[in-house]
Amino acid sequence: MPTHRKPAAGPDDSGSVPYVRVREALFAELKRGRYPPGSRMPSESDLVARFGVSRMTVGRALRDLQESGLLERRQGAGTFATQPHKVASTLRIRDIHEEISSRGHRHRAVVHLCREEPASREVATRLGLVKGAPVFHTVIVHFENETALQCEDRFVNPVCAPAYLGVDFSAVTPTHYLLAVAPFWKAGYTIEAALPGAREARLLGIDRAQPCLIVTRLTENRSMPITVARLTHPGLVYQLEGAFEP
Repeated sequence: MPTHRKPAAGPDDSGSVPYVRVREALFAELKRGRYPPGSRMPSESDLVARFGVSRMTVGRALRDLQESGLLERRQGAGTFATQPHKVASTLRIRDIHEEISSRGHRHRAVVHLCREEPASREVATRLGLVKGAPVFHTVIVHFENETALQCEDRFVNPVCAPAYLGVDFSAVTPTHYLLAVAPFWKAGYTIEAALPGAREARLLGIDRAQPCLIVTRLTENRSMPITVARLTHPGLVYQLEGAFEP
């Protein structure tokens, strides 16, 4: 019978990072059966008091465990340990800086666009706004060492992150910032193999005939969409991986 996999380790998994400490403690308790399948987990408030950390830290730890198939979060009901036979296939929302650092490589970001602009009909529809409403728009190229790995074309709902345009995205990634100021409740994504747009090809330094892996991702809080991002990766230097332990 398949069992759940342990949450993927990251470069910060030293036990000193608060969310990692909370996540690992709860993982160990789930593994030894302190919380049987179907049982309710302690509330976020209880976990904040127990571990002496912020609610945001507890939320990140619970999201990691949920994405690993160990927890199920039911809106309005709480968080529950899952049945042992359930196996989830997920694409974890991970900061690209952490992803690159976990391979022992250097991350560098170049910001090509950071501005407020009127939303197109397509963007307005995705973000639940009216056409022409103000949105924040950034275009950033992320490098692994000196290789362009991702062109991130992102629109942000200003209501969810009003200070977004004031952030130095050459030092902090949009994903890292948004997870801190606008935690999401749910996310959706599409993945396709396609040719890059003219601007994407130019910024990535590739030919327009080179196939790319394109991930389009939308995150939402309980009441509204937060951000929609188109993440374009050169197919010759990027692959999407996943794993589970039987």
